[in-house]
Amino acid sequence: MTTTSTTSTLRVIQDHDRSLWRRLLLTREVAIIALLVLVVLVASTTVKGFAQPITVNYLLLDVAPILLIALPMALIMVTGEIDLSVGSMVGLSSVVTGVLTHAGAPFEVAALAALTVGVIGGAINGFLVTVVGLPSLAVTIGTLALFRGLAVGLLGTTAVTDFPEQWTALAKAKIAGTTIPYITVPFLILLVIFVVLLHFTPFGRGIFAIGLSKDAARFSGINVERTKFILFVLAGVVSAFAGIFFTLRFGSARGDNATGLELQVIAAVVLGGVSVFGGRGQLHGVVAAVLLIGVLSSALRLANVTSDVINIITGGLLVASVVAASLLSWMQRLRAKAGPPTRFAVPSTS
Repeated sequence: MTTTSTTSTLRVIQDHDRSLWRRLLLTREVAIIALLVLVVLVASTTVKGFAQPITVNYLLLDVAPILLIALPMALIMVTGEIDLSVGSMVGLSSVVTGVLTHAGAPFEVAALAALTVGVIGGAINGFLVTVVGLPSLAVTIGTLALFRGLAVGLLGTTAVTDFPEQWTALAKAKIAGTTIPYITVPFLILLVIFVVLLHFTPFGRGIFAIGLSKDAARFSGINVERTKFILFVLAGVVSAFAGIFFTLRFGSARGDNATGLELQVIAAVVLGGVSVFGGRGQLHGVVAAVLLIGVLSSALRLANVTSDVINIITGGLLVASVVAASLLSWMQRLRAKAGPPTRFAVPSTS
């Protein structure tokens, strides 16, 4: 067993050795949720315009693609892998939707074609990682460039902006009587599906087992390759769906749409408590982290803070969270090596 898997296994044993209330409340995910609530309260009272209902609408529209893609990305990273091509897949699916719509195809057909492209792109990543045996970091860096190159090659520097009005209106429409956009409905459906999949099925237990130790997972009867392949396909199709929404929301299909989105997704997933070494992660922490980054960005923009400073603050928050997690893991290993305190029996005087 490798050092990484040994450390991960030790961490799991230590987590379950604590009392129930500590396991439920003294977690990184709960800390992120508490920080999110604090930031919302501070921003609502100090930033002019933040507490307006329209701000909630734009905030959810802005973070919707990240929320969607973060779900499969979290599962991939729990297995110890990564997918850097999701942002490029958003751009490629956007271009496919635009090109086919511009060519006269019904929008529904164009969207279905874009989803099919997402499945194919995810399958390519999954095949290269699970069958060929290449590292996911190297594979998805390559497909990041490949998918982006295809997107730019199909449209060049032009843009398609002629989309059916009913679809572009739906992408920005609000649920009746609220300021919550309709895109939250498919997100909540996907969230329930992924939560059940990860936390309440043998497939999800297999995902955690793979992240802790691939060899041990194989000995337990888990099909490691098939599990990873399915996750990469899920990432591809969800990214394609996010690309369709991205296109309709802005009414524009361009080859450079969603450039850099993959970094925002990965930052949110890591900030939400998913271990970069695999074997650990909770989806409620990931969702809270996406919203935290979105709230911070929205509040700082309303406070007239430049985008460069916003990126520095967001990056600093991510680095701090990773460092804090590493320090906590180091302290746990030190306590484990020290062992429990020795207790000496008091000799009887009788």
